[in-house]
Amino acid sequence: MPEELIGTITHYFPKPQVGVVKLTAGIKVGDTLRFSGHGADFQQPVASMQVDHVAVQTASPGTEVAIQLAQRVREGAQVSRITP
Repeated sequence: MPEELIGTITHYFPKPQVGVVKLTAGIKVGDTLRFSGHGADFQQPVASMQVDHVAVQTASPGTEVAIQLAQRVREGAQVSRITP
């Protein structure tokens, strides 16, 4: 499956298990993302995301978006969108 690099993890909050992604491409709820690098390598669909503590369905390039994650990631990990 082809992958498109869409951003980088800028911060991770361990208690709520939320990663902040600085986007270089737009994403939407339902996209499947791959998190890789710095000890992480997993995929998960975007169930929900927030920008400035407000739930959004889509996010554009240049935005920092918070996504709840199933596993821990570290700052600098790459985020790619998997396209079928």
